[in-house]
Amino acid sequence: MYREAIESLYQWKKNKYRKPLVIEGARQVGKTWLMKEFGKEAYQDTVYINFDSNSRMAALFAEDLNTDRLILGLELYAGRKIEPSNTLLIFDEIQEVPKALASLKYFCENAPQYHIICAGSLLGIALHGGTSFPVGKVDFLKLYPLSFKEFLMAEGSGRFAELLSSHDFSMITAFKQTFIDALKYYYFVGGMPEAVLHFSENKDFSEVRRVQQLILTAYEQDFSKHAPNEIVPKIRMIWNSIPSQLAKENKKFVYGLVREGGRAKDYETAIMWLSDCGLIHKVSRVTKPGLPLKAYEDLKAFKLFMLDVGLLGCMTGLGQRTLLDGNELFAEFKGALTEQYVMQQLAAIPNLNIYYYTNDRGSCEIDFLVDNGETVVPLEVKAEVNLRAKSLKTYREKFLPELALRVSMADYRAEERLLNLPLFAVGEMEGVIRENRKHKGKEA
Repeated sequence: MYREAIESLYQWKKNKYRKPLVIEGARQVGKTWLMKEFGKEAYQDTVYINFDSNSRMAALFAEDLNTDRLILGLELYAGRKIEPSNTLLIFDEIQEVPKALASLKYFCENAPQYHIICAGSLLGIALHGGTSFPVGKVDFLKLYPLSFKEFLMAEGSGRFAELLSSHDFSMITAFKQTFIDALKYYYFVGGMPEAVLHFSENKDFSEVRRVQQLILTAYEQDFSKHAPNEIVPKIRMIWNSIPSQLAKENKKFVYGLVREGGRAKDYETAIMWLSDCGLIHKVSRVTKPGLPLKAYEDLKAFKLFMLDVGLLGCMTGLGQRTLLDGNELFAEFKGALTEQYVMQQLAAIPNLNIYYYTNDRGSCEIDFLVDNGETVVPLEVKAEVNLRAKSLKTYREKFLPELALRVSMADYRAEERLLNLPLFAVGEMEGVIRENRKHKGKEA
């Protein structure tokens, strides 16, 4: 199973200013597999340490954090010599031993020759829980479920993934039915590695749902096991309300749908906990499309998305036939699933800040505004071929963006400062925008 994040790991290895690397991401998105696979590919040896229920490691790091002493202890534990440039040190579930997290500062400052990668499924919680963290002494990488392109590669359609990367839209259009069929499968399977693996091996949809249900159960158990007791019921209520929140035409999060009379102050901590775990994406509203978008953020208005489109379908009990045959019962929920899918692809694009826009009257809403540090691009999402986008027209007339994107089931089309991108190609957005800008520069 190929993960694009492995290219970032190779870049990290080559960087002469490399620091210990922390991989963030929800449980079961493939962090451990990625670290071990990278060790296998890029190093002569890998020393893997799992800190979960590891009393020996807890004792080693409980004393002083002298790096020579720690390396000796790790060598004794592993039963072999750790060669700095040839060995990858993997610290998994590092949040279980807070002193191990703190030690990264000393490895960065006093022993930068060691190559260290860390991960933990609840690391985000540890980072906000008062744990001593080596700010500025580590590099970060976020890992998400498989993107649509990674899904194509995993299920044996690597040539089609290459075609998407080529941005040859005349060729892509010729094979669009293959992409559309694969996209329907992705809506059902999603990008959780274990679900994708089962699908790629036997195309058994009921087995995929069983795997997804087990993942959702594990998340529910994490709520009880790791969250403060007083907010566990609120976490569950927020989590279970997300499908109905997304099913609304206006997807702005409404506390009253969680519980009648519900207010922000009752649920803020629960939302932050889910976000820190990597289980949800919180997308805030902006009041004006200026750079940087964060300066115009409205903290009171936001949408919540789940981390994976397949898990969203599983939570709602969406059946295989309903989804794959385009059943009419599915029509109303299709917009929610499509927006979730787009959010998931955008999240996997590095260095993209994601928001949404509505005007003060609420008469104009843009599904996503993305800020790559250079420009703000409005992105309108359509679940079908329909290209009528009244809000996008209003927004463009008011703010005159350099470029706007509309993603739908229609074919690729470039108009004056407006690109229509097929839904299955939304992950290529950054590259397509760059090419469009280069093309415009040549014309000028």
